[in-house]
Amino acid sequence: MYTANSLKSELNERGWRLTPQREVILNVFQNLTEGTHLSAEDLHNKLQELGNPISLSTIYRTVKLMARMGILRELEFAEDHKHYEINQPYPNHHHHLICVKCNKTIEFKSESILKVGSKTAEKEGFHLLDCQLLIHAICPKCQRSILPD
Repeated sequence: MYTANSLKSELNERGWRLTPQREVILNVFQNLTEGTHLSAEDLHNKLQELGNPISLSTIYRTVKLMARMGILRELEFAEDHKHYEINQPYPNHHHHLICVKCNKTIEFKSESILKVGSKTAEKEGFHLLDCQLLIHAICPKCQRSILPD
């Protein structure tokens, strides 16, 4: 798990610095309950509630940077914007089952998906960094709402 010191060290290696805003954003993601995914807008609202009014543009830049660094995992769900979660170290990756109507998201793990991803990457000479499967479906509750009685 990333700490403020490890983030500071990695940022310094790349010629950047650990700003108070970056540290606050990292702290929010570290303290989320497992399975919680935040969009930049969700993060902005949460920070305002916590009394840390960080601008939305700073949040967008920071989550993009942290995703490129591998600290956050960028997820494209059924919505029009990306969500982020703290990235778990390999091989602790998980996948997502997403309802396209209500956006309910269920996380699950699958060794077979990870093995296929790893073998495919290795066969092509790649080094696996992440393996994620997004399954878009309609949850039972939404199925009941669209079916006639």
